[in-house]
Amino acid sequence: MKTTALLPVITYPDPSPETAIPGVLAMAAALGAQLHALAINVEVRSISNALSRKLVDVSKMTREAEAQCREHGEAFLAKLVEEAKQAGVDTITGAVASNATLLNDTAAIEARYHDFVLCAWANNPTARLTAEAIIFGSGRPTILLPEVDPVRELRNVAVAWDGSRVAARAVADAHEVLRRASRITVLTVTDEKPLSETNAAERLAQGLNARGLSAEAMPFGTEDGPIEVSLQDRALEIGADLMVMGAFGHTRLRDFVLGGVTNGILRDVRLPILLSH
Repeated sequence: MKTTALLPVITYPDPSPETAIPGVLAMAAALGAQLHALAINVEVRSISNALSRKLVDVSKMTREAEAQCREHGEAFLAKLVEEAKQAGVDTITGAVASNATLLNDTAAIEARYHDFVLCAWANNPTARLTAEAIIFGSGRPTILLPEVDPVRELRNVAVAWDGSRVAARAVADAHEVLRRASRITVLTVTDEKPLSETNAAERLAQGLNARGLSAEAMPFGTEDGPIEVSLQDRALEIGADLMVMGAFGHTRLRDFVLGGVTNGILRDVRLPILLSH
């Protein structure tokens, strides 16, 4: 069975940066996945009235905005295909168009047909809103890829664990990642909130070892620092190639109310992170 990973290529309003391509290709190769890159272009609804016709050519502006999005998507995909050939990554490309207000929903729907979603992370509102929509709307594990050194192999994986349902779902969704790792470190913050089990990290490590994986528990205290910072600091200290964690949040009237840790992670992504809800 072939593993597939979707790369949503956002074209509006903040386009996906081409500098993300090396990291995306490296992660697809590390997952052993066929990469499906999909440019999501915008359709701008024409807004026309007597005043707008007198002051500005709205139809022309709409056509130009749509053409600019298509051009960016085509350029990104062309560069991706060129670099994928050099990297030996099996890549399929395509494009869809969506109304501006539904771009993120379109990305989430498309993601449901793949094993993983790779989100090229950039520090802008578009990247964050797209990631939130996919994480909470697709039902698929989503890997955020900040512009750091590309991950060539998934040998060293950290798991953020608190014994919750969401964390358990993330571990299950990360099976393909965990089975490739030669070292798995279970990170449990012991002084951030009351845990239902004092030995939660040890229990997960034991369970992973029983499945033939190589895991160790690493409970630690935050020393009053933000938990999202402490988790990433510890993951980076142990040289983790990727961190697995559950995404906490609720959907109400189409707005995401994020848990504190998830919100903090999305403010500052410092290593590849697999998020699952």
